[in-house]
Amino acid sequence: QVQLVESGGGLVQAGDSLRLSCAASGRSFSDYGMGWFRQAPGKEREFVAYITWSGGATYLADSVKGRFTISRDNAKNTLYLQMNSLKPEDTAVYYCAARRGSYSDIWARYDYWGQGTQVTVSS
Repeated sequence: QVQLVESGGGLVQAGDSLRLSCAASGRSFSDYGMGWFRQAPGKEREFVAYITWSGGATYLADSVKGRFTISRDNAKNTLYLQMNSLKPEDTAVYYCAARRGSYSDIWARYDYWGQGTQVTVSS
């Protein structure tokens, strides 16, 4: 069992930056690949980013490449999402999720989820 708690969301203007954090507790954080997903009102949950258990490889959705960075600190049991050059279309609830196994951009393949943190970008 892994418990995940996101933080760092908020209301910002277009072009601003935010850093989301996801604190993990329970089973060994470094056993899991970690992902970020987001869900806007009326839309499907969509993949944002993934990082392997070691942090050695990352994957980003095309819509955020060049603007977002995913990282992790296994000593602190924490996952991060650095979001730069935010756009109104980035507005969503952002979720972190844990998965045993290799990279996946499909939300149903993740085992544990946080409660989400709201990010709102005004134009």
